[in-house]
Amino acid sequence: MDELKVFTGNAHPALAESIVEYLGIPLGKAEVFEFSKENIFVRVLDNVRERDTFVIQPICSPVNKNLVELLIMLDALKRASAKRITAVIPFYGYGRSDRKDQPRVPITARLIADLITVAGANRMLTVDLHAAQIQGFFSIPVDELTAIYLLSDYFKKRELENLVVVAADIGISKQARDVAARLNAPLAIIEQRRLGNADRKEALNVIGEVKDRPALIVDDEIDTAGSMVNVVSILLERGASEIYACCTHPVFSGPAIQRLDSCPVREVTVTDTIPICNDKRIDKIGVLPIGPLLGEAIKRIHTGQSVGALFT
Repeated sequence: MDELKVFTGNAHPALAESIVEYLGIPLGKAEVFEFSKENIFVRVLDNVRERDTFVIQPICSPVNKNLVELLIMLDALKRASAKRITAVIPFYGYGRSDRKDQPRVPITARLIADLITVAGANRMLTVDLHAAQIQGFFSIPVDELTAIYLLSDYFKKRELENLVVVAADIGISKQARDVAARLNAPLAIIEQRRLGNADRKEALNVIGEVKDRPALIVDDEIDTAGSMVNVVSILLERGASEIYACCTHPVFSGPAIQRLDSCPVREVTVTDTIPICNDKRIDKIGVLPIGPLLGEAIKRIHTGQSVGALFT
């Protein structure tokens, strides 16, 4: 492990600390700050020549600043002759822009992949991409971890009787099916329709039986929580006895916290792929640590072991 170096930008230093604590190594030293003219400066203080290096940086709010910070850190490590550079991006921002679904729009998720590769990354490690095809946007190896097992194990301990697992929309149905299988529960799916380019969806139908059952909503992320509120409302209309929710990425932008606080969902369980500031920590939000999972994946990548074996 002497040849392993883990660095972090300013997006989520607490997560980086939990990862190096799991690995039993010190966090790599680097200066990463912004000048008054908003130019970002990076200086790697540790010797990384011929070292296996990892940069921890979710592309979360402020998204564009954290993205550029990541790119500059990758370039700094490349120019410092690091042997291998792995971009550890627990949350892949711009992941929703994964296809050309309207005339004259970009595929931004592909653009970000190109930028990360050109900046110097030799591989990427991430958690629960919004769309599986994003892996194919990269010309370098991509290891995608999942928090599904972490979340389902948590609710297995809750021992909720007669539970039904609910996919928040059709796109998340495969992951929700995996949760349902681990909890030995039936699956229901919410049919939703996105309303233009606005960050709003309309819940149209519930496929499956939820009446008189506690329901666990599964999604990959909660952004403004508008979709979550709609899903909770339609489940209650269909007779669900109580509502729980879980997701990997707590984006919680705009009015999300106010919506969740006033929404009749009993509990929202997330992971810490994205930092949650104190003003967003309300009683019904529980946070599961993702650091040990990322730390084990980094260890396996460094030592040449299988990452996929973590989930078999």
